[in-house]
Amino acid sequence: MLQGREEELKNNILSLDLLPLAEREIEVGVFSKVSYALLIFAVAILLSMLSIVPATVSFTGAILVYVFSGILPVRDLYKNIDWPVIVLLGAMIPLSNALQSTGSTTLIADQVVSMTQGLPTWSIIALIMVITMCLSDIINNAATALIMAPISVGIAISMGVNMDPFLMSVAVGASCAFLTPIGHQCNALILGPGGYRFGDYWRMGLPLEIIIVAAGTPLILHFWPL
Repeated sequence: MLQGREEELKNNILSLDLLPLAEREIEVGVFSKVSYALLIFAVAILLSMLSIVPATVSFTGAILVYVFSGILPVRDLYKNIDWPVIVLLGAMIPLSNALQSTGSTTLIADQVVSMTQGLPTWSIIALIMVITMCLSDIINNAATALIMAPISVGIAISMGVNMDPFLMSVAVGASCAFLTPIGHQCNALILGPGGYRFGDYWRMGLPLEIIIVAAGTPLILHFWPL
């Protein structure tokens, strides 16, 4: 982020060998409001972590406090909501529920277990992570997690093992969308200014995803054993 006179910014960007991104409105917050907002957010996280109240209640309460205390104007509340993501998740949640209620997740899980019969458990966890990464490269990562989470739970139940490492492999895989510019907003943000092409992403992203699978699988099994 750069701040300065408009006529000097272009020269400074060129001298620093930086690539300018799209201009956006950024307001410098008042320190007292920023500290108050951080305190409210920390309290909401603490209440959720300690299971005092559900996460939905604690964070909704934090937003209401922001609005009524004047930290967040109501017009900014609506303006800053990413509505396409909300609509996508609203559509994917019923799909995830339908997969479970129709028995599709159990069917898919049983097929995966039968196809990987005889393979070590760590390889199945790695496979789930890879599949989740591939899905996350073409659809929203939260939507990917909604689809893959019940399937991974079904696989764990079919194998009779702890489901935690399977769910963590989904969480890690859904967060690693490096192969396409549409996998994450940050990928798309640098596409134009950087002069990148679609194929440039997998050249760097593929080795990175391989490293994550190779390092993440044993770490998941270490912290969340079967």
